[in-house]
Amino acid sequence: MSVASMHAAVFSGPGRIELARQPLPAPAPGQVRVRLEGCGVCASNLPVWAGRPWFDYPFAPGAPGHEGWGEVDAVGDRVDGWRVGDRVALLSGHAYAEYDLADAGALARLPAALDGRPVPGEPLACAMNIFRRSQVEPGQWLAVVGVGFIGALLIQLAAGAGARVLALSRRSYAREVARDCGAVETIATDDRQAAAGRIGELTGGAGCARVIEAAGEQATLDLASDIVAEGGRLVIAGYHQDGPRQVDMQQWNWRGIDVANAHERDPAVIARGLREGVAAAADGRLDPFRLMTDQVPLDRLGRAFEAMRNRPTGFLKATVAP
Repeated sequence: MSVASMHAAVFSGPGRIELARQPLPAPAPGQVRVRLEGCGVCASNLPVWAGRPWFDYPFAPGAPGHEGWGEVDAVGDRVDGWRVGDRVALLSGHAYAEYDLADAGALARLPAALDGRPVPGEPLACAMNIFRRSQVEPGQWLAVVGVGFIGALLIQLAAGAGARVLALSRRSYAREVARDCGAVETIATDDRQAAAGRIGELTGGAGCARVIEAAGEQATLDLASDIVAEGGRLVIAGYHQDGPRQVDMQQWNWRGIDVANAHERDPAVIARGLREGVAAAADGRLDPFRLMTDQVPLDRLGRAFEAMRNRPTGFLKATVAP
């Protein structure tokens, strides 16, 4: 393949991903180009692959991949602090490809402790920023409702901060992962009333001072609302993108809870979370590596989405390698 071109995945329609050759992008002033080693496959991309009426196809080459890491291979004008060969995690939007561009301020340097390791930086940033918004204190009962990649990272962080972590998930494998990440007990969510009742038993009827909803579904939002203690904090970390939601405002009002939408949109805050997440992975506060269960080549990206939709036993997080 010519050095002036690259391969990128193109979402051409519901359930259709094509591998296309594209011109190699040149970094604009203030940008760097990264030769990607890999990209995490985010659950928020599943509706793009499955197809929803509000999406227009085809997507731009490489989009909506946003969890890339790799090595800087070109630096634009007016960029300081980055050189060709630097290994980085990046915040970008076209990382289902062999190369992607990112603003110089949207990178985190990967230290030697992470050499040879896959580092999808964007979800690490999300975990750090969600955790900050959760205001966790030692000894608190904290529940994570929904145990995917982000939920498992949050369990690690909360357990490390001294919280008594409860994990709720409908998948038995996800509950096993939660226990490995530090949850003191795991609870199935098939029966909402039974799950809430078990939380009541464990907390002496008080509920949890912190509840993080991390699945993005009406059912998980309902259950999370059921188990927040009076004066507690409900943190919405799940990405709710398939329509409006309903909440029981009488319940929320009566309990006097705080509700935090933990989806950051300030680029500077996200970049700070990226650097913090990389540092946490390097020093062991976070262990994302055991949570990445599947890897597929770029020309088989659709397999990752099939696994994410079907969630077979043993699956938690897929990455794609160019």
